[in-house]
Amino acid sequence: MTPEEIGRRLVALLAPVEATASVSGGQRYARATVDVPVASWRDAVRTARDDAELHGDYFDWLSAVDELTEGFDVVVHLWSTRHRHGLLLRTRVPRETPVVASIVDLFPGAAWHERETYEMFGVSFDGHGELRPLLLPPEFEGHPLRKEFVLASRVAKPWPGAKEPGESEAGGGRRPMRPPGVPAPGEWGSTPTPAGAAGAGEGPRGGTPARPARERPARPAPGERPTGPPRQEPAPEEGDA
Repeated sequence: MTPEEIGRRLVALLAPVEATASVSGGQRYARATVDVPVASWRDAVRTARDDAELHGDYFDWLSAVDELTEGFDVVVHLWSTRHRHGLLLRTRVPRETPVVASIVDLFPGAAWHERETYEMFGVSFDGHGELRPLLLPPEFEGHPLRKEFVLASRVAKPWPGAKEPGESEAGGGRRPMRPPGVPAPGEWGSTPTPAGAAGAGEGPRGGTPARPARERPARPAPGERPTGPPRQEPAPEEGDA
């Protein structure tokens, strides 16, 4: 079955539920994608698993996407070991009450995926029963994969490695763009940062200034023997001639 046929098949099986079929990107790796209402989430997953023509018997992964004011998209990918095709099921939960039914009773392997999604996005899975921390320490506050979450490490010190988009290697060019989750320089910290201490475009109240770079000794030329600091001779003792 083609991705289009897979999507139409599931939409027909879920009728009269208002489901919408589309095809993901990926060219030869494209997948049928079916959007379903939150109330029909478990029924859609069960139907995709039990229908003989779809036979999505293998649970691959489950996660979420932060769509800001529109809520969160919860996505699951199923694979048919019989027909060798994949299917993406997707539902959207509101940001104010991000709750969706658990599918652990249908696919026990989804337990860790639902725990991680709850931990990283704050999406709760009704019926899971054990949404305890999976990757973060119990005292951690917030959900790191939400787009409003502040990445404090990117404020406390300059980001290593490549330049930000729009910034040339010479340090000039356009003003660099801040990635999602990085606050404006004047929105973080309580200690004023001198101009130039936190990189291009910083304000008067940035983060902690970067540590000054250490001075390294110059490297010797090829074939030249490296020299160290001059050797200090011990002071002569009394009575030595």
